[in-house]
This record gives sequence, C-alpha cells and structure tokens, in this order.
Amino acid sequence: MGEAKRRKTALGETYGQDTRILSWVPITKTQAEQFVTWTSRGAWIGIGLMVVGWATIRFIGPAFGWWQVV
Repeated sequence: MGEAKRRKTALGETYGQDTRILSWVPITKTQAEQFVTWTSRGAWIGIGLMVVGWATIRFIGPAFGWWQVV
C-alpha cells in the first residue's frame, strides 16, 4: 500500500480538504493567506492614496491659493 492510500484511509472524509487554522475556528489556511494578501494590497493602496493626497495639499493647494490672493 502506498503512502497516499495509507493517508487517505487514515484521514477518511477529511482527505483532500483544506486544513483549518484551529479546529474550532472555521477558517482554512488558504483563506487566511488570501486575507493577508488582500489586506497587504489594501494597505499599499492606502499608502499610495495618502502620498497623492499629501502632494496635492502640499504643492498644488498653495498654487491655487496664490491666484486667489493676487
């Protein structure tokens, strides 16, 4: 009997299914990895938007204010 067949008989119904992080938490390891990927991507997008907003307020904002004063 090969290792795969032995593992299949030992695991039974759970063979081939994703493993959970903890037995009492209904989140699989794949879902946890996807969560980390999406939140990291969202954080970088937020950082980029913050830099764009800062540059707009810091450099472009005063340029428009100058024309209103004159």
